[in-house]
Amino acid sequence: MGATGVGKTHLAVAIVRRLIEKGVPGIFCEFGSLLKEIQDSYNPISKSSELKVLSPVYETDVLVLDELGATIPTDWVRDTMYQIINKRYNARKLTIFTTNYLDSKTSDKEQTLEDRISTRLRSRLYEMCNKVMIDGGDYRRVGL
Repeated sequence: MGATGVGKTHLAVAIVRRLIEKGVPGIFCEFGSLLKEIQDSYNPISKSSELKVLSPVYETDVLVLDELGATIPTDWVRDTMYQIINKRYNARKLTIFTTNYLDSKTSDKEQTLEDRISTRLRSRLYEMCNKVMIDGGDYRRVGL
């Protein structure tokens, strides 16, 4: 968890790459892109299916789900998130999540991670994850 540009994705990618180098199957998914790929599988012209898209996500030993909560939380998005996270939770698969959403608000306008993903999913994450807060400035803005 942390603000934009502090290196969450960079760190998550480094972890999964190192595990893959050691022979551990792993994949990286930006959550919004994964959702789009699932939606595209519903198109009759598509040569894909929801199961074909989700099978590697369910089966890999290590999954990085980047940008959790960034997608507008419609019922479909929440149901899909629940399906993915719950399946990996029940299978006790290692999942690394990154998010810009925190557990407490710093202003009245902000939403928490729980606001974005639902109380039941946040509860699962409390059990599945060790929370790591990453502080710092936006590395992309260095030198501007």
